Amino acid sequence: MRIAVSSDTDEPVARLVVDELRHRGHTVLAFGALRAGDRKDWAWSAEAAAREVAAGRTEQAVVCCWTGTGAALAANKVAGVRAALCGDAYTARGARIWNDANVLALSLRLTSGALLSEILDAWFDAVASGDADDRANVEHVDSLGVLDDAPVGERVR
Repeated sequence: MRIAVSSDTDEPVARLVVDELRHRGHTVLAFGALRAGDRKDWAWSAEAAAREVAAGRTEQAVVCCWTGTGAALAANKVAGVRAALCGDAYTARGARIWNDANVLALSLRLTSGALLSEILDAWFDAVASGDADDRANVEHVDSLGVLDDAPVGERVR
C-alpha cells in the first residue's frame, strides 16, 4: 500500500513511523520535516499528506504533530479525508471500522515505539464496517463540507 506520512518536526517517533511502515511492506511518501524543501508547519505538512489520499495517489496517510490535534484538524479540511487522532489501539481499530478513517493522526509527544506498533497493528487489521448505519454516518460526514445551510432535517443530499 502507498501511504503518505507527514510531520512538522523531524522527531524520532516520526522517523519510526516511516521505518515501521516500510518494514510492513508499504511504500512511504514523506512530507513536511521528513522531506527536504517542504514547508514543515503542521497545517501545511498534514494538508500535503491528506491531499495525496484525496487525489488517490496514496491509499492512506499518517499525519503527525506534537499533540496530533493540529495535524488531524488540517487533514480533515481536505475533502474525502477522514482523519482520526488515535492515542491507543482501541481507538485506531474503531476509527477504521466505524468511521472508515483513511488518515491516522498521531501525537509525537505521547506515542512510544511500543504504542505505535499496537496502533498500527489495530489500524491495519481492521476494515470498514459494511453495516448500513455505519456507512450512512460515513457518507453523511463526507457530505458535510458540501451541505447547504438548511436545517439538518431538510438538507438535500
